Amino acid sequence: MTDLLNRISNTDCTKLCHRVVDGLCGREPPRRADYSATWSLQEWLQLLDFLTALFRLAVGSNISDEEVLAKLSDVNSSHADAVLSVLRARQQDIRCALLDRTNNISSATLQDFDWQLKLALSSDKISSLNTPLLGLSLDVRENGALRPVTMEMSTEELSTLISSLEAANKMVLQLK
Repeated sequence: MTDLLNRISNTDCTKLCHRVVDGLCGREPPRRADYSATWSLQEWLQLLDFLTALFRLAVGSNISDEEVLAKLSDVNSSHADAVLSVLRARQQDIRCALLDRTNNISSATLQDFDWQLKLALSSDKISSLNTPLLGLSLDVRENGALRPVTMEMSTEELSTLISSLEAANKMVLQLK
């Protein structure tokens, strides 16, 4: 598959790789019309998918130059060096695009929080309650707007929340 790159000059390979990274970063991607004489539609799509996946993997997993070159084993060395040079030059752009893509999974982010511990001495139904309550105020930014979220939890509800957050943290750590 990577031998498809051998059909264009080294300069065109560098330009194509920069355009693929542009597309990955949300700017204008390479246009098929510019390369329609070189590759069929299926070959074009395969090549774009391969290069995009390679750039994402190389930056997202922080793989070494040798591993990148191993994935480009079917390409002649000058083209492989061109891909590697674009990868090195645009690594920060790709990293930012990958972080933006990850951050956009959920548009809500926690901006600030505040908590209070209260002791409910009684209620309208029970004269002696003596129950600790946690008041939790969250400032959540969602789609650019700050939205306050306030909740009050008993000891059991707080324990459930802490367990859920610990489980979520474990999952995040496993994904790293």
